[in-house]
Amino acid sequence: MPGDEQRYKKTFPISWEQLHRDSKALAWRLVDMRNWEGIVAITRGGLVPASIIARELEIRLVDTVCISSYEYKDQGDIKILKSVDMDGDGWLLIDDLVDTGQTARIVRNMLPKAHFATVYAKPEGRPLVDTFITEVSQDTWILFPWDTESQFVQPIIDMQQDTG
Repeated sequence: MPGDEQRYKKTFPISWEQLHRDSKALAWRLVDMRNWEGIVAITRGGLVPASIIARELEIRLVDTVCISSYEYKDQGDIKILKSVDMDGDGWLLIDDLVDTGQTARIVRNMLPKAHFATVYAKPEGRPLVDTFITEVSQDTWILFPWDTESQFVQPIIDMQQDTG
């Protein structure tokens, strides 16, 4: 991707187990705040954390706001694919990450009274969320488990024989 070499200098891979632990930690932070009416997950990244939080907080009412903004590492034009018709009072708004804050500003305007919680936050977007678990630097690309797959890696000895 053009320009990504400068924007993202680090990669932070997240495993399914780590995402589960971090989402559960987010649920711990949210549990005593109030009796939540429901959850609005920001798709697609917020779906998995929202599911974990819904289970941990015994929330059965889960809706979605569907927004498209990323094409691999490039954040492009934001498209609202599905909105909700409420102000968010008593609701949790859940996403995996707040990055630059572009998506966060849109959902904040959509649901101004919701409690916005993300698992991960970067400095530019952090002021837009109410609760988060882990902060990472702005120049870090978070590699979520749904974006990766396991594959065979050659043993070191085989790689040396191939080159030499």
